[in-house]
This record gives sequence, structure tokens and C-alpha cells, in this order.
Amino acid sequence: MTEGPLSVDTLVERIVSSLAPLRDFPMPLTEVLGMPVAEDVVAEVSLPPFDNSAMDGYAVRAADVASASPEAPVHLPVVGEISAGRAAHLALSPGTAVKIMTGAPVPAGADAVVPYEWTDRGVARVRIERAADLGANIRRAGEAVRSGDLVVEHGTVLGPRHLGLLASVGRATVRSRPRPRVVVISTGSELRDPGTPLGHDSIYDGNSYLLAAAARQAGATVYRVGIVPDDVRSFTEALSDQLVRADLVITSGGVSEGDYDVVKEALRGLGTVWFGQVAMQPGKPQGFGVVGEDEVPIFCLPGNPVSAYVSFETFVLPALRTLMGRTPASRPPRRARLTDPITSTVGRRQMVRARYGTDRGGAFVTPVGGHGSHMIGDLASANALVVVDEESSGVSAGDMVQVLCLDEDF
Repeated sequence: MTEGPLSVDTLVERIVSSLAPLRDFPMPLTEVLGMPVAEDVVAEVSLPPFDNSAMDGYAVRAADVASASPEAPVHLPVVGEISAGRAAHLALSPGTAVKIMTGAPVPAGADAVVPYEWTDRGVARVRIERAADLGANIRRAGEAVRSGDLVVEHGTVLGPRHLGLLASVGRATVRSRPRPRVVVISTGSELRDPGTPLGHDSIYDGNSYLLAAAARQAGATVYRVGIVPDDVRSFTEALSDQLVRADLVITSGGVSEGDYDVVKEALRGLGTVWFGQVAMQPGKPQGFGVVGEDEVPIFCLPGNPVSAYVSFETFVLPALRTLMGRTPASRPPRRARLTDPITSTVGRRQMVRARYGTDRGGAFVTPVGGHGSHMIGDLASANALVVVDEESSGVSAGDMVQVLCLDEDF
């Protein structure tokens, strides 16, 4: 009995449940941008670590300058100078001042900093024309972060500001997972590399660039192998060569029912890769399983570019996010008002290319181009996919629909 098409949700669940996040280990801060941290990070130092000056000026006792004004300035002897990173251990006696630079530690006995602008910038003796409140222009130790504070929580996706904070509290490394290494292989004897001449029956290989870029945008380290001809031996050798550097493999083409579907022919005999149909348009033929001694996950996507990209978004992206330990695995949908009607086939989840935007009425989405899975020009002008459920034969203009925003980080 022939197996019927799998539902999209069934295959996604099968994929995600078969994978586990890559092992985490301490990694340099320069390598973890965009990756989730795999530990709670606690500050081992306070920020600032000591009381320091927020201004270039003079460290003083507030009581000594309380009466200062332009009409009756206070004159104080300058008994030293402190600069950031080259500070001597000074103590301030009553009735004196110390020249101090921004970031330098405030000397013992001082409880305010008078900025240069309130003075004559004297060297041996300074004239102060304005009073400073107690604590003025002093950054207190631990004011930003105290030693022992939780500064980054487990699971936080690290952005530039997190990395700046981690470095500021002295962390050179943080536990995280490596970026998944993804190998992308395009199959097809008709394919040619961009920049080379085309024959009368050949086309340029756009898929490997499309899929490599999509994987890289998702956070992976990508190796684009390029073109493999419609030959089982060539494909098998190329795949075997690449498994040593792969956490995940993506192929495109060779998964339908034709005489030259070499991916299916090469892998089906292994018994570890499922090939079948999914109740989705575009992207009906799919393959997923594991290959090699290390059981590397492999995704065998259709060869038409729109089908390949929609399949990546639907099935490969959740896998990559699972390997990275990112949640949610799948792109969360939005709701938007449909501007033009869409027809659909009952029993298939329709993924319609569209443009998403907002106006005074809220979010709206407009279908782009036709249903053809080869129409990459329409795909390039889209920034969203409208999801039409399997039970629906279509949706009308003005209806609220489910939308996946393709360029949105999550």
C-alpha cells in the first residue's frame, strides 16, 4: 500500500524530535554572536570596580566648595593629578584638590568632582566658581553591576550589547554551541556555475547559492560544494567526501520520480533516508534522514528554486535552530489582512509568496506572482509567505491570514 502524503506538521515534528542541540563548550566571545549562551553568567567583578570620576576636573570635598560662586570663588591648592589606568594611591586632605581625569579612581577623602568648566583649570592652585553637591560626578563602585549579579541568563541569544557586557565583567569565553556546519550540494547535469557559458540545454545553478545563503543567515557555517552531475557514483563520492565536515547536509534536485533522480537512487538503499510526499505546495517531494557513521542529518530538497527555498524555511530552518539550541524551532506566524484573493487545493498546505507591510489599518499582505515553483524572480521580490491551511480551498481579499515574515529574526 502506497503511503499517503505526510502533513507538514508531522514531518517537522519528526525532524525536530530526531535532533539534539550540538554539545556546548567554552567559546571565545568573538565566535558567539547570534548564538544562545549555554550557562547562567554571573559577574565576578563589580562595574565600575571602584569609585571613579565621570568628568575631567578636580576631586574635592563638597564641604570645601559649598560656598563657591562666580562672585565669590573658592581657591584650593592642587596637590596631585590622577589619570585613568595610571593612578597613584592618593588621599585628599581637607582644603585641597586633586586634578582627575574621566574614569580615574576617586582619591580617599574626596566626595565630589568639580568639572573643568566650573574652574580656571589651574595647575598649582585652582579657582572654583560653582559648588558641587555631595557625590557629584562620581560613578560609584557596583553602580551598573554588582559582583554576583546574574548578567546573562541561560538561553539568551548573544548580541553586541551582551558581548560588551560579558567582556566588561572579565569573561573571555562563554559556554555556547558551535555554529552547525552545513554542506550544500546541487545535483543536475544541466547546471552550470554562474559566470561560465551556457549551452542550449543548460541553466545556472542558483539553488546552491540560495540555500547556502539561507543557512548562513540562519547562523550556520556553510560549505557550498556546488554542482554534482546526474550520476549515482559522482553523487555518492561527493557526499562521502563532505561528511567529515558536516553537521547537516542539504541537497537540491534528484528527489522526484524521474529516471535521473540520483539522490533518491543513491540514498534509498541505505535504509536511513525517507523519501516521500508532503501535503504542501510548493515542495511536495521531500527526503530526510541520516547518512554516514556519525548519522549526519540530510535534507533532500526539490530542485525547483521556490520549492527548495520554501522547503528550507519549513523543514531545514527548524533543524538548524534545534542544533543551535534556539527556540522556537519554527518561525512564528503573524496575522495580516490579505489584499488579493488566493485559491488553494484542499488537502495541501499552500505557501504563497507575498509582500508584507503595514499601513494605518494595520498589517497587510499581498500575494506576489503565480504558483510556479520555478519563478525565482517572484521569490526574490517577496518578503513573506502566506500560509493557507490544508482544509481551505482559498481565502478572500480582506480576510486575516497567517504570515511568515522571511527576513525577521526570531
